[in-house]
Amino acid sequence: MSSLLLFFFFFLFFVVVVVVVSAPCLKVLVLIPTLEQLISSKETALTSEKARWMSSCYPCHVQIFSPPYSDSKKLIYHLKGCQGLGNKGSSPFTSVVSTAKVCGAAAESPSVKRLHLLVADKDFSFKAGQWVDFFIPGVSVVGGFSICSSPRLLKQERMIELAVKYANHPPALWIHNQCTLDSEVAVRVGGEFFFDPQPADASRNLVLIAGGVGINPLLSILRHAADLHRDRANKGSGYEVGTIKLFYSAKNTSELLFKQNILDLVNEFPEKIACSLHVTKQTTQISAELQPYITEGRITEKEIRDHISKETLFYICGPPPMTDFFSKQLENSHVPKEHICFEKWW
Repeated sequence: MSSLLLFFFFFLFFVVVVVVVSAPCLKVLVLIPTLEQLISSKETALTSEKARWMSSCYPCHVQIFSPPYSDSKKLIYHLKGCQGLGNKGSSPFTSVVSTAKVCGAAAESPSVKRLHLLVADKDFSFKAGQWVDFFIPGVSVVGGFSICSSPRLLKQERMIELAVKYANHPPALWIHNQCTLDSEVAVRVGGEFFFDPQPADASRNLVLIAGGVGINPLLSILRHAADLHRDRANKGSGYEVGTIKLFYSAKNTSELLFKQNILDLVNEFPEKIACSLHVTKQTTQISAELQPYITEGRITEKEIRDHISKETLFYICGPPPMTDFFSKQLENSHVPKEHICFEKWW
């Protein structure tokens, strides 16, 4: 009997030792999921979150399409406020998950890093204004970043461009602190905020209203519209975009992202594209080349109201208070809800 008890205590001691020794390894396995686990968990979260929001009592013209990310300090939602031109029949995200390699990285502003990604899967595509789920091996949180390049760049060079602001959100931290050339990630397109007209669609004017990094999807739309202008000029056919006016606000000129790209398009299409760049906290002298386009102070309701017409679509992306203000003002000015498209981040 004593030998049996001795064996039992020895076995119990052995089990305890094994558990203690193995615990750190088990913790590592939990904290570093595979890419497949990340994608699977994102799918599960999307299904449950979409079901929860579908049963809520939001107005019918406001729909939630992607789940909150799991960063404890920052929940990011993509809200879509319209069934805009070309949006009918699309899904919140595509099923194509493609690997992508970082082939370019640069500082776009003191707080924003620009990435160029070479996308491997030839079936991967997107519409101007959409975002990507951004899967990083070894990071348990999935990022969500708007594409700022045009669909034409992807078609011709298999490249997409992102501009990511520094934040405590783990994917943003990884991009700013760990991402290097040749880093490999995976991406998948999502979102119902986009401009994708078909050749036979009626011509529309566009008013784009951006705040801060909200310029990203609107720059994609602006670049796509420029490509449509070029196609029309070269071929004499295709979709005819009307006039485009970009209103873009940031704290100061150093935080006005892609300002040279924007001015290049204004100069290329002076009769079609115009911009009004606003700075709210400028403390240094504004350069001579920017001065004709800069207004000190916020974008005003009157500036937007002057561009209202039945042929005009409004795309808004920026801080929630700004987006709420302009979408409400446009509704009060009797702009049809289907002509007001917005996306919020917070």
